[in-house]
Amino acid sequence: MKVIKGAEVTAGIQAEIEEELKQLGGYIPTLAVVRVGERPDDMSYEKNAISRMKKFGMGAVTFTYPESVSWEEFSGEFQRINQDDSIDGILLLRPLPPHLREKELERMILPEKDVDGISPENIAKVFSGDKSGFAPCTAEAVMEVLNRSGIQIAGKRAVVIGRSMVVGRPLAMMLLAEHATVTVCHTRTKDLEQTCRQGEILVAAAGRAGMVTEEFIGDGAAVIDVGINVNEEGRLCGDVDFQRVSDSGKAGALTPVPGGVGGVTTAVLGKHLVRAAAEGMRKRGER
Repeated sequence: MKVIKGAEVTAGIQAEIEEELKQLGGYIPTLAVVRVGERPDDMSYEKNAISRMKKFGMGAVTFTYPESVSWEEFSGEFQRINQDDSIDGILLLRPLPPHLREKELERMILPEKDVDGISPENIAKVFSGDKSGFAPCTAEAVMEVLNRSGIQIAGKRAVVIGRSMVVGRPLAMMLLAEHATVTVCHTRTKDLEQTCRQGEILVAAAGRAGMVTEEFIGDGAAVIDVGINVNEEGRLCGDVDFQRVSDSGKAGALTPVPGGVGGVTTAVLGKHLVRAAAEGMRKRGER
């Protein structure tokens, strides 16, 4: 069984970003990370995203607000960030407190700065097969892992566990665009294990620690673990029981958690940021 390390995939993306940055004539793209509250997972992702942008030679600024921030204040601040020409891309950490009207913010964000693919326009482009927009970074990271690891997608049966707009649904559309035959499952799917065993590509994005065991895996399947969970021992783990699946020898390839898709996600964020900066410069007549 091949263990697919995220670092190997990220290295290829970084090389491409470095080449694209050379075309910007010294301009340094800047990411705005917008966070409300102090959720540990948000703060961890923020730290990793900022670190990755700096490693790639790009900038990042943070805008943090207390959970008690009013809708009026926050929406005004968000609009100011949205209209700031010095900011090329915006990463809005979610979920937000209910009073902050997440759906309205998704409609408010400028599609050309929406580097995490949350706006209706960008989502519509993913579903229509239009690659001119930005796909959600985690969904695109799965595609990067598959493509850069030499895993054939065209003609394969792909099963995705998870139906969120962050991963499951957009990923299903992206796999279809690459000519896979796709089944989308979730935790209420009947005969879930049997359905998953039919997948030559299996993507676990249900958000349940260790739920995918060897009973879910077809012989030789490529298993991509998108889950980020904390187990009973307080350790970071995925949706796949890595040890059991690895010991079974059934999978042909498997991504670990940590060290798998998570790092590729922030690399995709950087890829989107440099592209957003290039498009912004063109619109402003700077290229």
